[in-house]
Amino acid sequence: SLMLAKAKEEWEQEIVDKQAEKERYLAERITPLHTSGLSLSQLQDLCRELHEKVEIVDEERYDIEAKCNHNTREIKDLKIKVLDLRGKFKRPPLRRVRVSADAMLRALLGSKHKVSMDLRANLKSVKKEDTEKERPVEVGDWRKNVEAMSGMEGRKKMFDAAKSPTGQ
Repeated sequence: SLMLAKAKEEWEQEIVDKQAEKERYLAERITPLHTSGLSLSQLQDLCRELHEKVEIVDEERYDIEAKCNHNTREIKDLKIKVLDLRGKFKRPPLRRVRVSADAMLRALLGSKHKVSMDLRANLKSVKKEDTEKERPVEVGDWRKNVEAMSGMEGRKKMFDAAKSPTGQ
């Protein structure tokens, strides 16, 4: 809290110093205008001079702003080039950690975790004998079917088989 109070005091002092510096600079650069007792033509000349000065300052401001924008774009391009030259970030190899579901829930929920989860207890057991009985026993020679359908004979048989139901 003492450091914050000290920082706040310094910040307020800095604001006051900046304001005083601004006022001093403006007092140096700006001469006071005396418009009382001037004729219409003299006031018009004064306005023209002030307008010319404003145009000059505005042109300088525009040039400085354009340079600033150009430098900003250049800095951004250089940052992109630096990132490209560095290459991609290499991820370190991760080690496999075996954690049970109970340990994971305990880590996440803390003391709230009461129920133990044994995921393997809920799985169905499949007997190997059941899967062998369901498989069809009919096994033929696959080469006979391939030889029968290969070549023009096979295509002709398929064509004839397609024609015969139509009654021709």
